[in-house]
Amino acid sequence: MNATTLHLALIGDYHPDVIAHQAIPVALQHAADNLGVSVHAEWLATDSITPTRELHGFDGFWCVPASPYRDTDGALRAIRFAREQRRPFLGTCGGFQHAVLEYARNVLGWADAEHGELAPQATRAVITPLSCTLVEATDTVRLVPYTRIAEAYGTLAIHEGYRCRYGVNPDFASALLEGDLIPSGHDSAGDLRAVELLNHPFFVATLFQPERAALKGITPPLALAMLKACVDAYR
Repeated sequence: MNATTLHLALIGDYHPDVIAHQAIPVALQHAADNLGVSVHAEWLATDSITPTRELHGFDGFWCVPASPYRDTDGALRAIRFAREQRRPFLGTCGGFQHAVLEYARNVLGWADAEHGELAPQATRAVITPLSCTLVEATDTVRLVPYTRIAEAYGTLAIHEGYRCRYGVNPDFASALLEGDLIPSGHDSAGDLRAVELLNHPFFVATLFQPERAALKGITPPLALAMLKACVDAYR
């Protein structure tokens, strides 16, 4: 395993002041050290992910916080690639929102699905402002048994911090989650905070930012689980 080098794509527009952007490379390095592999992470600016951008060289994808992105279509293009090509995928905060939007458009066929931050008047805004803005807030998240995220954490109750203002529109939640995209985590009020995709090696998205734990010297369980999935695919 020591010779294994994993190539990860970080989908998002890097900014050095974004704490999550500082934390993600650290989280991946902690996870790689834990697994005894090497990891090479490459930031993919969303406006660089054109239809001709080659993505096959990446073992896994992480769609990162700090949206709106410069190019929504570029972000959705990379997420779709990870979903269709069965590459391990993790989406956090803005990555959660765009994973849901990509699924709505390209799996459910909702061509008019929109993100409420960009199109607040859209008839089918599947992502809308949260009833309680989750900025610098912490809460208990209860995980659904036998899901990827529950397996990663090894428990059904976790405590996480939020920095997000948008989440799934309750008006569309039932329709969004009646197929392969399933709810896998809810907060103490019962609101959706994590989803994952059935019949995929690893496709998990959270409204919280687990990567921040890495800045405290903790290996985030989801970073470790994603890299494990990449290693399994690599073999």
